[in-house]
Amino acid sequence: MRFAAHLPLIGALAATAVHAQNRPPEGGALAPVVIRGSADAAQRWLGSASVDVVDGSELREGQLQINLSEGLGRVPGLVIRQRENYAQDLQVSIRGYGSRATFGVRGVRLFVDGIPASAPDGSGQAANFPLGSADRIEVVRGPFAALYGASSGGAILLYTEDGARPGEWRTGLAVGPDGLWRLSTQVLGQTGTAEAPGWSYALDVGRFETDGQRPQSAAHRSTANARLSRAHDGGRTTLVFNRQSAFSLDPLGLTRAQFDADPTQTDAAAINFNTRKSVSQTQAGIAWEQAIGGGHNVELMGYAGQRRVVQFQSIPTGAQAAPGSSGGVIDLDRDYWGFNARWRLQREWQGGELDLSAGLAMDRQNDARRGYNNFVGTALGVQGPLRRDETNRADTLDPYLRAAWTREDWTLEGGVRRVRTRFESSDRFLANGDDSGSARYSGTLPVVGARWRIAPNLQAFGSVGRGLETPTLNEAAYRSGGGAGLNTELNAARSTSAEIGLRGRHGAGLWNATLFDIRTRDEIVVQNNTGGRSTFQNAGRTERQGLELAGEWAFGEFALTSAYTAMSARYRDGFLTCTATLCPNVNAPTPIPAGQRMPGLPAQQFFAQLAWTPRWAATVGGVFTLEARRSGRVQVNDLNTDAAEAYTLFALGARFEQSTGPWTWRQFVRLDNLTDRRHAGSVIVNEGNGRFFEPGAGRSLSAGIELTRRF
Repeated sequence: MRFAAHLPLIGALAATAVHAQNRPPEGGALAPVVIRGSADAAQRWLGSASVDVVDGSELREGQLQINLSEGLGRVPGLVIRQRENYAQDLQVSIRGYGSRATFGVRGVRLFVDGIPASAPDGSGQAANFPLGSADRIEVVRGPFAALYGASSGGAILLYTEDGARPGEWRTGLAVGPDGLWRLSTQVLGQTGTAEAPGWSYALDVGRFETDGQRPQSAAHRSTANARLSRAHDGGRTTLVFNRQSAFSLDPLGLTRAQFDADPTQTDAAAINFNTRKSVSQTQAGIAWEQAIGGGHNVELMGYAGQRRVVQFQSIPTGAQAAPGSSGGVIDLDRDYWGFNARWRLQREWQGGELDLSAGLAMDRQNDARRGYNNFVGTALGVQGPLRRDETNRADTLDPYLRAAWTREDWTLEGGVRRVRTRFESSDRFLANGDDSGSARYSGTLPVVGARWRIAPNLQAFGSVGRGLETPTLNEAAYRSGGGAGLNTELNAARSTSAEIGLRGRHGAGLWNATLFDIRTRDEIVVQNNTGGRSTFQNAGRTERQGLELAGEWAFGEFALTSAYTAMSARYRDGFLTCTATLCPNVNAPTPIPAGQRMPGLPAQQFFAQLAWTPRWAATVGGVFTLEARRSGRVQVNDLNTDAAEAYTLFALGARFEQSTGPWTWRQFVRLDNLTDRRHAGSVIVNEGNGRFFEPGAGRSLSAGIELTRRF
């Protein structure tokens, strides 16, 4: 990597003692079975994994509490973008994993209270993360993320609050530009008495609506989350429930010419085809843990859910009418379920703490997928004849082991997970022939790590491991050349990941610096993305190398939080891609030379927040913030023919808090994109129509108020 140009910034960050919210978890965090979650900060300090922890209060205070991206800018190595398009989920990547996702989250595993928000095929959604009742979010980076299974280049885990005594009720309202508003209520408490506590409960319900910043971008979403837990002799039982329903219009992306002319416009195709998406999801889970003596514990978790998606796309009528086409309407009914069972032993051994665990995780999804034309005659945007009818299944069955031995000056830990993913497709639409098929992917994923205490407040750590990334069912849905049916020629990508770093703490701050290197073979890339259909292929070797710095420093009335990431991500091998229809069967493919930059990833990313808590505002609990976020230039496709330019955004915020008896009032006001900078907040990687650019929001003012009462 060429870091010389960044040395002044790196030096400045180091001089301000860049914070490591990089606090490694206890063993439980690496196989999320127990819904209570991980250990405290002192225990995380003793591990070798890279884990950032963001408290729930940091996610909520002074924020709209609508998108996960609001509070995670302080995490290095994480790219998370709000696309200003609620028909598509957030763009999320960790150290480059997941960057090619054009919709939803892939390559990064998501969990809420230990229950996967990612399907067995590796695709996931972050829209159902209950920010209003989050206790904390843990972001796992580096080799140890592989212990979550296949397609886990990183993991994001949200743990909700647990009800306690005294109880708490809070209601909040937030408003923003373009008709945006969010109303939510949380109730937390505990039944029984202080001497004989009963069930702890937490309920979170909310509603969000927006008219959108562009035509055809209105959206609304309703959520409900409930959690019950009760301690019993030597253990605990926890029940969770989640319900979400959402509707979003889809403004699509813009071409370069459209973006340069007017980034507030919407492509005519979105209007003509009335592109839109509706989602409903319900899931429930149960977790049980029990100590069985001698340091042994048994932990069990099971979950089940149902998800329904209907999406109208803007595929040209000619492409929809072509033989073998699936049309322009996706109608998906998904049933899913799974379990995780684990034995765990914790005891003293050889002057340190020994933590052993072994378990078995199983996940399954059944997708009833139908496709229809998005037109009838000359009428566009209406459901037409059936063009696809099949059942797709994906399941995993993964045994895993993990061991860690910790004492004050050393930590040695490692683990292994045997992953196996199976896809099956049963075709019921036989007018174009039987496109049924199956595919299997498997691998053994070992990881080892160590921590060494150099001085009382200085540590070195490192880890190395292997990962495996399977294609999603969507990526495997079409064969090479565009034919329907599972692409059984598509292999899983396999990677070797390593990291080494230093972390320190002293008086008023914490800091962390990490170097990482990721080598991947059989990288999954787009082969053809034309005519409303994407086919994928393996592209040989890629390489991602980077530096992460993060830290926090307090001085008097001020606190500074900062994070910086520099990354070089390139294709080591050249490959061929298609930029025209009927390729490669008729038209010749286009070469992608070795050395090209991987799209969707900024070479640099920076976040800083300066918080001021003046003494003169103590009576109203005043805190004032200034934020800066910078994203480097981002390539839009494998050909590197265009890029979203680098940008820096500034934001001002103020929040206040007053208490009277059991009542507490909180208020905030926030001004984002202070300089009204025109920028592409995200890009649609390898978009076949050249509509790569998704405009970021201009200058925008938001405000909110929350009322809390203890009981």
